[in-house]
Amino acid sequence: MCLAIPGRVVELAQDHAKVDFGAGTSRQVNVSLVDVEVGQYVIVHAGFAIQVLDQADAERSMNLWQDILGLEKEKEAKQEA
Repeated sequence: MCLAIPGRVVELAQDHAKVDFGAGTSRQVNVSLVDVEVGQYVIVHAGFAIQVLDQADAERSMNLWQDILGLEKEKEAKQEA
């Protein structure tokens, strides 16, 4: 199974960018495969930005990820109880 995560580009330096994935998580990502600017959203897979997203699609996707993570936390809390 492949997993790609949406994030917002906050800094650019040649072929690399700092990408904010929300919840205080950011990473350096290779952006050589896409034409991206600071403030745009990208899908990241295996350390590479593979697609630029419009803001509405990115925010929808990021909200779904937050929902999934919330459900996982609930599941873990129930298992610990």
